[in-house]
Amino acid sequence: MGTTQLESVQEPKYWHLKTVLSEALDSEFSVGEILPNERDLAARFGVARATLRQALEQLELEGRLQRRRGVGTTVAPPRMGVSLGTGPHTWPGGPEDAWQPADCTAAAPPASVADVLETGRGEPVHIVRRSRVSHGRPVASELLYVPQPSVPELSGIDAPSGAARARAVLRELQRLELERRENAVELGSAGAEEAKELDRLPGAPVLVVTTRFIALGRTAALSVATYRADTCRLTFGDSGSVEIHDGPQRKAS
Repeated sequence: MGTTQLESVQEPKYWHLKTVLSEALDSEFSVGEILPNERDLAARFGVARATLRQALEQLELEGRLQRRRGVGTTVAPPRMGVSLGTGPHTWPGGPEDAWQPADCTAAAPPASVADVLETGRGEPVHIVRRSRVSHGRPVASELLYVPQPSVPELSGIDAPSGAARARAVLRELQRLELERRENAVELGSAGAEEAKELDRLPGAPVLVVTTRFIALGRTAALSVATYRADTCRLTFGDSGSVEIHDGPQRKAS
């Protein structure tokens, strides 16, 4: 990084410093590289450490940096896109699906989910838990709710539990003819369980993408996917999918 002192500007000094640091990250550092400590950075740019911390915090919010105890501040991988469309696509678990099934249980879903699925409240459904990892870090977790009538041929003998059961449910879903998918997205905060899965603190900002899979004129499955807000950006198109891809952009859209 250069040693040029910051000139007097109208914008807050930390914001100008953030811009300078961002340019340095693009030209001088690679993904995963550890930045110099705060004392050295503050000295190089001639700013107070409080100003430096503000700039670093902003870059972390934008997904440019990751700060972890015992490691330091590292350059984060590029943000990934969550592409939202409205047209027909495929069931989860298809050949191009990068989500990893982790577990499957039979339990009553939340009342709001039961209402969407049009199952009786308290009636058990298949709950498939999946995760998504990129650049070695968890970026999203998903709960996929599947009513029993959507997978009538599912055999408990072949796949009694765990990831094998999850794969069996996903495989049986492929038998249905998918009519369309409907997506909705909202900003939320990570609960204790989600925070643990995503390696974040409880209350961290997340993007919650809810997807209804329509078949035979009804909701055949409902996905509630939680994405780390510091690693994802939204893109909108007509592809009819919710997919994650590595992209060149690093700032939030």
